Amino acid sequence: MLNTLQLGHRLILQAVALLALLGFTISARGDFFVAPNGTDANPGSKAKPFASLERARDAVRELKRENKMPKRGLTIWLRGGDYVRTNALELLTEDSGTAQAPIVWRAYRSERVRLLGGRKLTGFEPVTNAAVLARLDEKARGRVFQLDLRALGITDFGEMKSRGFGRPTTPAHCELFYDGKPMTLARWPNEGAWEKIAGFPDIAGKGDDHGGKIGDLPGGFFYGGDRPRRWRNTNDIWVHGYWAWDWANSYERVASLDPEQHFIKTAAPFGLYGFRKSQRFHFLNVLEELDQPGEWFLDRTTGVLYFWPPTIKGLIVNRRLGTDGICRNSEVWRQGETIFSALDQPLLKLTSVSHVTFRGLTLEATRGNAVEIRGGASNRVAGCVIRNIGNSAVTIDGGRGHGVVSCDIFDTGDGGVSLSGGDRQTLTPAAHFVENCHFQRQGRWSKCYVPAVLLSGVGQRVSHNLIHDHPHCAILFTGNDHLIEFNDIHHIALETGDVGAIYTGRDYTFRGNKIRHNFIHETGGIGMGSMGVYMDDCVSGTEVFGNVFYKVHWAMFIGGGRDHRVENNIFVDCDPAIRADGRGLDKSPVWRGMVDDFMRQQLGAVPLALYREHYPAMKALDRYYGPPGGPAIRGAEFKGVPPEGNVIVRNVCAGKWLDAGWNATKESLELRDNLTDAGPQFVSREKMDFRLKKNSPAWRTGFQPIPFEKIGLHADEFRRELKRHQVAP
Repeated sequence: MLNTLQLGHRLILQAVALLALLGFTISARGDFFVAPNGTDANPGSKAKPFASLERARDAVRELKRENKMPKRGLTIWLRGGDYVRTNALELLTEDSGTAQAPIVWRAYRSERVRLLGGRKLTGFEPVTNAAVLARLDEKARGRVFQLDLRALGITDFGEMKSRGFGRPTTPAHCELFYDGKPMTLARWPNEGAWEKIAGFPDIAGKGDDHGGKIGDLPGGFFYGGDRPRRWRNTNDIWVHGYWAWDWANSYERVASLDPEQHFIKTAAPFGLYGFRKSQRFHFLNVLEELDQPGEWFLDRTTGVLYFWPPTIKGLIVNRRLGTDGICRNSEVWRQGETIFSALDQPLLKLTSVSHVTFRGLTLEATRGNAVEIRGGASNRVAGCVIRNIGNSAVTIDGGRGHGVVSCDIFDTGDGGVSLSGGDRQTLTPAAHFVENCHFQRQGRWSKCYVPAVLLSGVGQRVSHNLIHDHPHCAILFTGNDHLIEFNDIHHIALETGDVGAIYTGRDYTFRGNKIRHNFIHETGGIGMGSMGVYMDDCVSGTEVFGNVFYKVHWAMFIGGGRDHRVENNIFVDCDPAIRADGRGLDKSPVWRGMVDDFMRQQLGAVPLALYREHYPAMKALDRYYGPPGGPAIRGAEFKGVPPEGNVIVRNVCAGKWLDAGWNATKESLELRDNLTDAGPQFVSREKMDFRLKKNSPAWRTGFQPIPFEKIGLHADEFRRELKRHQVAP
């Protein structure tokens, strides 16, 4: 006869067994488990995990339908290994948690969990086909390996499309990654070098808006030298270049190539600008230019992939008999992990989902975005590694309070994280944020205006991030009331010019934005160079407080705008610290059209009464545009808009201080209490320790200490070890 305790124990066991049969039970905590070696017929317990993410998602839906969700929420634990994705994991409203009961998708303990949008490749062999060997550079023969992708069932290679400035974002074509790094599509000149546009037909030339001569895109352009003469097949060759400006690149398919005339025509659709002599470009997707380690080429007709791996060990003599009957030397390749991107969708897609977190995962090798979040509230991507992505790492569109926290984001074809949300008609903030993330090598393909962080709308935050090795800008924002603080930004603008580490422009209504306590240093720049904080084309009303600029070309650039406040910053070895102009007064057609037409349209796109209440300085625009509802001042009567209301106060400068020109003077700026000859006032200039010494005269001006210790990455629950995150693998 059972006693009461034994009977209770038996009833509990029976209840657990019943729940297991129903597919609900997983552990005493009420969580689910998924493993690459699991089975979807399993109950999803730790001992018997599911195999697929979709099965775990559906199990949560079942719990909800049965009203059996744990009150504290639940965790879906992913065991270590690769989850090869052939479609996006899609979550909808019914997959949401709540603030009190969130749903977390999380790597189990320290196991490496990877959502993989590509195929691992093995079975490469040395190239032996005589015709192919004849096309390869002599130094590449015996070092280039091949693999028949069609034989592996891989037939979707994606489509190469024109991309870049002014072009829509589409899923990238296929790519090759080796040992966690993107490889280079065979090109000439090789990486780091450029060919120059030699000119264009006179009939195609026209004047541009800056007074120079520019060639029509349909008219084609000339190149120098005879390199293309050796190329046997030019049917699928592309060119990438900065065709007219150093801030506008694009990829164009070659429609025709005449090696006798040294002349190229590109195919439609054409870009926004034409060809300018001496601008940079290179050819790509050329088999004959597969001439150095790390380059690859895919013959889309045969499906054969050719690859010169970065590392080859040991020479074996006469290892392979070629199809022409000749034995050739070939190298032994100890193959590392080789991945071919295949998925043309996001790895994670959340639509109208709330209170869901993805934590501790690696997301890799999709041709599209890694994560897309639309609508919903309070979702998190936390402690993840996102790398080798064709488009962007995370795109957030609408909703409220989404965050990307303590992630490492490396090697994206387009941008890093984009935050869009809030309502500019009511100035309601979205409160999205990017915090404590490490960004490196964004813009692999698109190069320009694909920043590490892109903000639009109202009320986003970017804080405590490390951003470096970018071809263009680090942070780009449009809209209102954004906060950009405590970020460490360096080595940006490595391939472009006329760009800022932090950039916005061309709207009098972008107000209430704060840029404070960032360290911007050692930036690059082509042509015009780069800026630290770039307030371009009359944008107005930004607060720039407590930042440190070191070895930046034009550190703080006010490009014709109004009502900026530049306060309590440190400038060291910049050229200069402050640069300001009054382009809004320029009477040439391009600037007059911008100020009198485009900027007026932007003013008309927002409720001016609300904006004048929130940003009182905007009322001063009435004298140039007329009061809201009153007669507009326009056309011949319009005299331009001067750069009024800019305050530059209590800054410290070691090096060149101030340039003002192009309709602006020093007298048009409010300059007060600036220490412009700081000299050796820093703890250690050589070690980039720019804390001010106790006896610095800056303290007597009311200068406030800058919290250097808070700038950049910090350890938290998602990023426990900080040292390994300072340099990307």
